[in-house]
Amino acid sequence: MPSSATIAPTRMNLSASLPLLVLALTIEAAFGYPQRFYAAIGHPVTWIGRSIGMLDRVLNREASSFVTRKAMGVVALALLLAITIAAAGLAQRLCLSFGPLGLIPLAFVASTLIAQRSLYEHVARVAEGLEQQGLAGGRKAVAMIVGRNPQTLDAAGVARAAIESLAENFSDGIVAPAFWLGVGGLPGIAAYKATNTADSMIGHRTPRHLAFGWAAARLDDLVNLPASRLTALLLVASAALDREADAAGAWRAVRRDAGKHRSPNAGWPEAAMAGALGLRLAGPRVYGETRVEDHWMGDGRAEASAADIRRALTLYRRSCRLLWTLAALLAAVVLL
Repeated sequence: MPSSATIAPTRMNLSASLPLLVLALTIEAAFGYPQRFYAAIGHPVTWIGRSIGMLDRVLNREASSFVTRKAMGVVALALLLAITIAAAGLAQRLCLSFGPLGLIPLAFVASTLIAQRSLYEHVARVAEGLEQQGLAGGRKAVAMIVGRNPQTLDAAGVARAAIESLAENFSDGIVAPAFWLGVGGLPGIAAYKATNTADSMIGHRTPRHLAFGWAAARLDDLVNLPASRLTALLLVASAALDREADAAGAWRAVRRDAGKHRSPNAGWPEAAMAGALGLRLAGPRVYGETRVEDHWMGDGRAEASAADIRRALTLYRRSCRLLWTLAALLAAVVLL
């Protein structure tokens, strides 16, 4: 644990933020976000979501011009980040006023913005649905984690969608929050989650949000750049430790396919996962009534199954352990 001299109540350097990251990853992996907390007070992301919804209603006026709505989207994002960073900074200042022991409650707060445990549980339910209830069960479970129309998916499509969601959300639900927590403490991870939530809510190219959501979508692309690349490396390294995975195939798929994805970030973890498991992921798919043409990630088989979801979850858990190990090693280096 860092000495009190290394922790300033108003800011956080790496000698404090990296141990904080290790603690937060440990707490979240062990406990997740207890359901009773969610029932009683909601979740920080839902609080952020309500703020985004309010800003959307107030600032995104349909009568305004495209340019005005685009400018209002920038204003909305700036306000959201200012409020989020200020609140997180206040909480961090309060915790660190107690010295090194303040890292413990601060880690509990930070852990609520990481989703290792819940991601595993949601994806595992898709495998369980396919195994126990067939296609109907798989469709019902996968509808909880993907935006595409589940009724257009066969059993293989359901399995691929679950694995794609696992890979992409490993990047933006675990590795990216961890990265920004390690770099910027609680304000860093809170700002990231605010940006990512804004992109999820208003960053899509719908008629209402084409202009207003532009800033959120572009900033989300930017802040996810380092984590998406790191996620791919973690998956490749995890594949090298798994006799049933193909590390060389994962690396080939990343180099060949990651840049072909319509997202500047999603292709990296999806290509790594596809290559490691000998699958093809992404490709053409349907969101609502809209068919999206996208490149395939990987050159393996498209006929994925519940067993492949289980293999992906094993790779994911090993990658989470590697992320924790990397954070712990970096924390040890900065503290020595």
